[in-house]
Amino acid sequence: MPFEFLVKGNALSQQASGPSKEAWKAEMRRAAQAPPPEGYWLLTAPLAVTIFIFPNGKFQGDIDNRVKPIFDAMSKCVYRDDELVERLVVQKFELEHNPLLKDPSTRLATALAADEPVAYIRIGRDPREGLCRRRRLAPPF
Repeated sequence: MPFEFLVKGNALSQQASGPSKEAWKAEMRRAAQAPPPEGYWLLTAPLAVTIFIFPNGKFQGDIDNRVKPIFDAMSKCVYRDDELVERLVVQKFELEHNPLLKDPSTRLATALAADEPVAYIRIGRDPREGLCRRRRLAPPF
């Protein structure tokens, strides 16, 4: 952990046609399972999910509509249920906005260099990764 994978093609929205959406979800499941890390499937603890979408050209539609098909594809494949996801980060990177990411992993670097549309998915076991500890403040009175 963390576990990362790439899915070729444009991330489809919840409103996409049934056959095309199901084909993309099948491609997602295939990418997530090849090859599975040792002792990894089927996660049952709290998770953090990062989704970076690299479209081919201008991003069409709303980014939030892309999350549900991704979560549906990973359910019963990567994790027991998407209720385990406590933290979600989603971002799109259009071609004209070349992101500068500090120390990208090998898989993320592959997504950044891709000529075709791709979705980068990262699953982590720590939903609080990178967050500050919460301090208890004294009451104002």
